[in-house]
Amino acid sequence: MGKVAFVFPGQGAQFVGMGKDFYDNFSVSREVFEAANESLGTDIKSICFEGTEEELVKTENTQPAILTTSVAILKALEERGINCDYTAGLSLGEYTALVEANALDFNETVNLVKNRGKYMQEAVPEGKGGMAAILGLERSKILEAIKEARNYGVVDIANYNSPEQIVISGEVTPLKVAVSQSKELGAKKAVHLPVSAPFHSSLLEPAGEKLKKDLENVKVNDLEKIVITNVDAKPLRDKEEVKSSLVRQVSNSVLWCDSIIYMLDNGVDTFVEIGPGKSLKGFIKRIAKPLNKEVNVFSVSNLSGFEKVCDFFGKEV
Repeated sequence: MGKVAFVFPGQGAQFVGMGKDFYDNFSVSREVFEAANESLGTDIKSICFEGTEEELVKTENTQPAILTTSVAILKALEERGINCDYTAGLSLGEYTALVEANALDFNETVNLVKNRGKYMQEAVPEGKGGMAAILGLERSKILEAIKEARNYGVVDIANYNSPEQIVISGEVTPLKVAVSQSKELGAKKAVHLPVSAPFHSSLLEPAGEKLKKDLENVKVNDLEKIVITNVDAKPLRDKEEVKSSLVRQVSNSVLWCDSIIYMLDNGVDTFVEIGPGKSLKGFIKRIAKPLNKEVNVFSVSNLSGFEKVCDFFGKEV
């Protein structure tokens, strides 16, 4: 077996009930939820387990909820002796990767991402911006579509998720123009996403500035794992790069496809997606296939996924 990477999901992966099976079955997972409740001063556990969909999708709840669930599942895996060489996370998931690498303290980070969610939501009034997924159109043609749409306002590439899926983000009118242009240029599908803000666009630079002030009071430790960042698709060289990378991430493209390719090229052949949902598993398979890379990809969002990973690594459940 080659190297192992732990990868963590971002906003959009959440669902009501996430993490409850781990809370009920593992004391280490229970401790994570209790610590989050104490740090936040709110019952994030109840929002995750039995809250309403409306409450969970509020950005300032979603971000700490996903982080907490992902770390709770991670701790259960680590307790079984399952570990990684590389780690990365999609957008918000990068904070979980930094906690996994012991660069950031979980109790501090859960508050940081709550504020991050609030700042991102406040940066653009609701209804003024949005996001859309473009399927089946190469990068150069999407850039062409965006160039035309920028005559009407701000629109940027938010996520390079896989060879077949690129997400764009921006103001409502130019976003619609870019979607229309993408279809004309041959996109198989273009879908407007149910999000409350134009994440990872230049419109969110004010949110990055607010986050920068919060990060000034956060302690960053030496990294114990190789963390691949969203903004550069390369490893963080030392702890001094962490804060600036997180500030840039708010309003820059998430280079997820490039990040996975970097890990594949450096000997990773086993990926474990840890947290709610399983979108990253699909992205990784679609990234590896045209490169003719044989990969093992697991998704651990429930006990069934946990058991499969334990079995693969030869660990008792």
